[in-house]
Amino acid sequence: MKTLMNLIRNEEGVTALEYGMIAALIAAVIAATVGLLGTGINTAFQTVLTAIGG
Repeated sequence: MKTLMNLIRNEEGVTALEYGMIAALIAAVIAATVGLLGTGINTAFQTVLTAIGG
């Protein structure tokens, strides 16, 4: 029973889990932002390409 109580009181695992969740959230936001910006930038380049007759 002591080992179970030690696991419950051990906050290092919880902290690591929290940092992992924060890192995953940041990665998801970055991926979404890059996807949206990539589409917008591609559209802008296509517009310029069309305007110059390429």
